[in-house]
Amino acid sequence: MPTYESRRHRLTRTAAFLRQRIPRLRQRSTRLSWARLWAFLGALLAALIGASVSDPVGLLFLIAGLGLFGFVVYQHRRVETTIRRLQLWLKLKETHLARQALDWEHLPTPLPGNPDSRHPFEIDLDLTGPHSLHQLLDTAITVEGSTRLRDWLLQTVPAAASIDRRQHLVRELSQQPLFRDKLALYGQLSAARPGRWSSKNLHQWLNDPIPPDRLGLIVAVLGGLAAFNIVLGALNTAGLLPPYWTISFVLYAALSISRLRDLVGLFEEGTFLQDSLKRVQAVFTFLETYPYHTGHLKHLCAPFLGADRPAVLLRRLERIVGAASLQHNQLLWLTLNALIPWDLFFAYRLRLMKRQLQTQLPVWLDIWHELEALCALANFADLHPAYQFPHLETQTIAWEARSLGHPLIPVEKRITNDFTLEGLGQMALITGSNMSGKSTFLRTVGINMVLAYAGSVVPAAQFHLSLFRLFTCIRINDSLTDGFSYFYAEVRRLKALLDALDQSHPLPLFFLIDEIFRGTNNRERFIGSRSYIHALMTSENTAAHGLGLVSTHDLELTRLTEGRIQNYHFADSIQNDHLSFDYRLQLGPSITTNALKIMAIEGLPVPAE
Repeated sequence: MPTYESRRHRLTRTAAFLRQRIPRLRQRSTRLSWARLWAFLGALLAALIGASVSDPVGLLFLIAGLGLFGFVVYQHRRVETTIRRLQLWLKLKETHLARQALDWEHLPTPLPGNPDSRHPFEIDLDLTGPHSLHQLLDTAITVEGSTRLRDWLLQTVPAAASIDRRQHLVRELSQQPLFRDKLALYGQLSAARPGRWSSKNLHQWLNDPIPPDRLGLIVAVLGGLAAFNIVLGALNTAGLLPPYWTISFVLYAALSISRLRDLVGLFEEGTFLQDSLKRVQAVFTFLETYPYHTGHLKHLCAPFLGADRPAVLLRRLERIVGAASLQHNQLLWLTLNALIPWDLFFAYRLRLMKRQLQTQLPVWLDIWHELEALCALANFADLHPAYQFPHLETQTIAWEARSLGHPLIPVEKRITNDFTLEGLGQMALITGSNMSGKSTFLRTVGINMVLAYAGSVVPAAQFHLSLFRLFTCIRINDSLTDGFSYFYAEVRRLKALLDALDQSHPLPLFFLIDEIFRGTNNRERFIGSRSYIHALMTSENTAAHGLGLVSTHDLELTRLTEGRIQNYHFADSIQNDHLSFDYRLQLGPSITTNALKIMAIEGLPVPAE
């Protein structure tokens, strides 16, 4: 059974091998670079010596010398290509090690953009931005693949079919590290520069409408006229007919000139498409030649295995662009177009290909972006073989976890807990002193639900849960620009939670509330908290559609008995003037506080207990 340590050892060993291999190849590249210079100079010198004997001998020596020079150039390019691939391969392995160790400084930068404060749980659970779950998971090379992973993490209404499908694919991909790394490698080789890149321009081209036109009919008519011109011209040359070809040629020329608008940007459009497809060619070639076995992965990649696979279409496109490039040779271009509708024919072929690509290319790109997001989750599972896939309950309401931990806390520092909520209408009230672990536990519950609904493994020995809408009120910020104080922002957030609970929705609401009404004085906080909890637990909507956790400092709230409230707490102790926490969730209300203790330890004036 693989372990966290065995995975780390495997990656460390591979990275060490690559660090030794790359310098040796660089030395070889340097030697070949000098060999190129000497081979070229040697070819010139041999040609001069041979020419002193005779011109044919000099030419023979020159050809032989240039042949040797070409061979050395070929070998040098092979070595340089190998070096680049190994450098990217080493970067992949080092990044995997950084993900496993939560070494944020050596992880790729997250997608730009600010988290949405109106989202039900994005900010509270550290899902996006620096040092976030998305940054930890994200192995995508394209912006679109990274965005898809982020969308999975931020989905507010989970769907059982989508989760089940992703779980199956992630299971398969977690057993295929070579497939995952090669997909990332070829994606990086396709990039113009290191880092993420986007196929936005290609998508924009695909979205350009193709107006209905009878260009195909025009090309057929022009082809017929061109053949008629050639026949009449041949008969006239043979002296069998007068120069009737001039009449048909005038018709041919007039019709051709009337369609000149179809030739505007022909070569440029074909070249753009060719260059864009060449950027993704390495990835597409990998996906269409990979030896798939039966399973969900082969089914997902089936569009790459058809008759009109990417390589076939790219070869057709190369022929079209090559034909259109004759515009650079004006004499040959004019001659050909005078004889046959050369440009219009290939403009028509390009238009047909564009229609075909508008159907097939979005499918290929979508599969690639889907695979990138899936590989990110599969890589997470592979780096942490002890993590488990959650079991999704679709027939009953369930929430049960064993040894549940937070994925953004290093393995060696992580404390896990067991926790269960039984049925709708239940609420866990969690008390404890400062820094005892209440907020972290709420985030642990929420972030693992996000992972489960994305189709990922979770840091737990066992996790059973149903489908819930998730809503959190944990990290509240005031807003100077909007004129909101901390307390008012908290009130608005809690009201939004109640509104979500009151919605008529097929999925129940799972809520997480940390330090309720912390932004006001003790008396009003207690009164407001008691009333809010009372409203949560006595509401018909909560009993039918909600359950969740609330943490608080107010020990008086533990005396609430309405509804199905269960008390839990985190404890602390003081040893040699140092606070100690075990971060273990325990049944019952807290019996200790530590605010005055912390103040006394730090030297603040407090009364003796």
